[in-house]
Amino acid sequence: MKARLLKALGASIGLILFVLALWVLHTELDRYRLHEILRYLHGIPTEQVVFAALLTALSYLIMTGYDFLALRYIDHPLSGRKIATASFIGYAFSNNVGLSMLAGASVRYRLYSSWGLSGIDITKVIFFCTVSIWLGFLTLGGAVFLAEPLAIPRVLHLPFGTTRLLGVFLLIPVLVYAVFVLLNKRSIRIRDFEIVLPSGRLFVPQVGVATLDWAIAGSILFVLLPPSISFPSFIGIYLLAQLAGLVSQVPGGLGVFEAMILLLLSPVLPASSIIGTLVIYRVTYYLLPLLIAAIILGVEEIVQRKEMLQWGAKVITQWLPYMVPPTLTVIAFLSGSLLLLSGATPAISTRIAWLSSYLPLPIIEVSHFLGSVVGVGLLFLARGLQRRIDTAYYLTAILVAGGIVLSLLKGLDYEEASVLLVMFLILIPSRHSFYRKGSLFGGRFTAGWLVVISIVLISTAWLTFFSYKHVEYSPDLWWRFAFAENAPRSLRAAVGALVAALAYALAKILHPLSPRPVTGREDDLERALSIIREFPAAYANLALLGDKAFLFSENGKAFIMYTISGRSWIVMGDPIGPESEWSELTWQFCELCDRFGGWPVFYEVGSDNLYVYIDLGMTLVKLGEEARVDLETFTLEGKSRKDFRYAMNKLSKEGCTFELVEPQDIPALLPELKEVSDAWIADKHTREKGFSLGSFREDYLVRFPSGIVRRDGRIVAFATIWTSGNREELSVDLMRYSRQAPSGVMDYLFLKIMEWGKEAGYHWFNLGMAPLSGLGDKSLAPVWNRIGGLVFQYAEHFYNFQGLRLYKEKFSPQWRPRYLASPTTLSLPIVLTNITALTSRGFKGIVSR
Repeated sequence: MKARLLKALGASIGLILFVLALWVLHTELDRYRLHEILRYLHGIPTEQVVFAALLTALSYLIMTGYDFLALRYIDHPLSGRKIATASFIGYAFSNNVGLSMLAGASVRYRLYSSWGLSGIDITKVIFFCTVSIWLGFLTLGGAVFLAEPLAIPRVLHLPFGTTRLLGVFLLIPVLVYAVFVLLNKRSIRIRDFEIVLPSGRLFVPQVGVATLDWAIAGSILFVLLPPSISFPSFIGIYLLAQLAGLVSQVPGGLGVFEAMILLLLSPVLPASSIIGTLVIYRVTYYLLPLLIAAIILGVEEIVQRKEMLQWGAKVITQWLPYMVPPTLTVIAFLSGSLLLLSGATPAISTRIAWLSSYLPLPIIEVSHFLGSVVGVGLLFLARGLQRRIDTAYYLTAILVAGGIVLSLLKGLDYEEASVLLVMFLILIPSRHSFYRKGSLFGGRFTAGWLVVISIVLISTAWLTFFSYKHVEYSPDLWWRFAFAENAPRSLRAAVGALVAALAYALAKILHPLSPRPVTGREDDLERALSIIREFPAAYANLALLGDKAFLFSENGKAFIMYTISGRSWIVMGDPIGPESEWSELTWQFCELCDRFGGWPVFYEVGSDNLYVYIDLGMTLVKLGEEARVDLETFTLEGKSRKDFRYAMNKLSKEGCTFELVEPQDIPALLPELKEVSDAWIADKHTREKGFSLGSFREDYLVRFPSGIVRRDGRIVAFATIWTSGNREELSVDLMRYSRQAPSGVMDYLFLKIMEWGKEAGYHWFNLGMAPLSGLGDKSLAPVWNRIGGLVFQYAEHFYNFQGLRLYKEKFSPQWRPRYLASPTTLSLPIVLTNITALTSRGFKGIVSR
C-alpha cells in the first residue's frame, strides 16, 4: 500500500508541474492569438526545416555511439547494422517517454536478446548508455553554465541568481567518475549493488559522444529560431529546460520543456515565434523519428512472414510480436492526442468553405464532435493494446479508420488523416501480437497512465480556451451552428471528449473486482486434477497439497497454482496446461496481483518459455539447475555402475525388498508410514515443509503410488511417486526413512523406482533441483550470481548445496536451469524471504532444519 501511495505521489507531482508549466505558457501567451502562432509556423523557411531534419538524422547517428561503446564495454561485438537498428528504435522511444529509457530498454531487450546477448549483458548496455547520456549532459551543462552563466528568472524563486553555481554542481559527478575510471578502479559498491566501471580508454569517447549528442540536439532547435542569441547562451537555456523536463517526470518533458524555453527566451524573442518553433522541433526531433521507428517495426512484421526461411529469422519471429505492442501503444496514444488537439483548434477557413459546397452542416458538426470522442477512445485503448487485448486491437483499427474519415469530413484535414493512415497500415499486419481475450475494463490503470491521460485532456481544454480567447463567452454559444462557427464546435467537442472519458471511468469503477483468492477448495482441486493427469511435468502434482489457490484459464484447460506470502503472490512453476494458454493466463494473474497491490512472482520456471515472463516485464534470476535421468538409456550395467550394483546387492542380502504400492492400498499402510515419517523428522530436527515440497498429510499421500522398502517385513523407508501425462516424467516427492534403515537405502529406493519407471514406459526420472548450482562467479557475473556461487561453495555448514549436486550427479542426469521471475531486482531480497518463509511454513521453519 505504501509503495502504491509513493508511486501515486510521484505521478501527482509530475501532473502538478505540468499544470504549472501550462500556467506559465498561458501567462506568456496572454497577448497572442493562435493565428499569429500558426502564421509564424507557416512562415519558417523550408531550408531551416530541412537543415533541422538533417541535424536530427546526425543526432540519431551519433546516438549509435552509445551502444557501440556499451558493447565494447561488455566485450560483445555486433555488426554496425544491428547496433544502428537497436539504437535508433530504442532512442526514438526513450526520447518520447523520458530519459528513464524504460520504453527503449524494452525494445533493446527484444532486439539484443535475439542477437545472442544475455539479460545481464543487455542490462549492462542500458546502464552504460544511461550513464553516458547523463555524463554528456553534466559535462556540457557544467561547462556552459560556468562560461556563459544565465540569469535565473525571479519567477522561479531559486536561491541563486545565475547558473554558475549550478555549473559547479554539475561538473562534480563528472570529475568523481573520471577519477574512478582513470585510476583503473574496477567497481563501485553502493550498499548491496556493485557497479563494474568501464576501462579508462572508454572514458574520453564516452564523454565525447554524449557531449556532442547534447550539443547537436540543442542545435536543432537553435537553427529553427530567428537569429537573436549566441549558440553558447542558447545551449545553456536548452539544457536548463531539458533538466526541468526530466525532473518533472512528464513523458518527453512535454509542456514543462516548452514552458522553460518560453520563459527564458521571451525577453529576446516574441512568444508566438518561440511556440511555433517549439512545435516544429517537437515534430522533427521527437515524433518523426518515433513514426519512422514504428514503420521499421511494421515492415519487419511483414517481411518476417514472406522471407522467414530466406533470412533465417526464427529468433526474430519469436521476439518481434513482443516488440510490436509497445510500439502501437505509443502510436495509438499519440493518434488519440492528435485528434483531441485538432478538435480544440479552428479549422482552416478556406477548406471549410470548400467543404460547405459539397457537405451539409450537420455532417461537419457531427464529424468534429465524433473526432474528439474517437481521440479519447484511442487514449484508453492504448492501455488495452499494452495489455495485448484482442478487442482493443479491433476497436483501435475501427477507430483509427473512422478517425481518417472524420478528419477529412470535419475540415479536410488531410495532414492529420495521413498520420492516421500510417498508423492504420502499421496496425493491420500486427493482428497476431494481440492474443488476449481479456476485458477492456479489467486491468488497472497505473498512476503513470492516469497522469499522461490527464495531461492530454488538460492540454485539450487549455488549447480550446486559448484558441478562442478572443471570442466572448455566452450561454447561447453552445447552440450556435454555422460553417464559420469554430468556437462552438470545439467547445462541444471538448465536452464530448470529457463525457466520454468520465463514462469510461464510471464503467471501470462499476466493473466488479475479482474476489481475493481462497486456498484448498475441494472443487478447485478436483477441477485441477483432470488437467494434471494430462500435463507432461510431474511438479503439477504440487497442486494437490491443498495449500494453494488456483487461477483457471477462461476455457478451463489450464491453471496457475499460487500462494500469498507477504506482498508476494508466488506461483509454483510454469502454468499447468497447454502452452498456448500460458501467455493469457500469466497476464490474468499479473492483473489480479495488480488489483490487490501484490507482486507477481513465478518460482522455479523453466527456460523454454522465458519470453512469456519477459513479455510481462519481469526480471529473471537463475535459482539453480534441475536434474533429470533419461530412463530410456538408463542401465545398471557397465563399469561405471558397479557401485550401484554393489549397493543393491548389499541391501538385498540385508533383507531389504522393494514394493510399489498403488494409491488404493496406501490407507492401510498409513500408520506404519507415519511412524517412519515421525522418526525421520525427529532425527533430522526439522519439521514439515510446504508449497514446493510435499508434507505428510494423509489426504495427500493417498492420491499417489508409493515406493516402500521393507526390512525383514517392516517398512523402513518410503517415497511418494509423482507421475505425469503421457508417461513423460516420473519423480519422487516425500522421502522418509527410519533409524532401522540400512545405509544406502535411498539409493536403493531411487534405483528401484527408476527400474520400475523404465519398465512402465516413462521417459524421464526427475531428481529435483540443486539450488544455486550452475551460477557463475566470474568478475563480470551479476551480483546475485556471484553471491549464489559463493554460497554454493562455502555455505556447506548450513545447507549441503554441493553435496546435493554431487549426490544427483552420480545418476548421470541431464541438467536444465530453473529461474525465478519477479517484478524488479530491487524487490528480490524481499521476494526470496517470502518464498523461504512460505516453503518453511513460517520464519520459525527457516531456522529449523
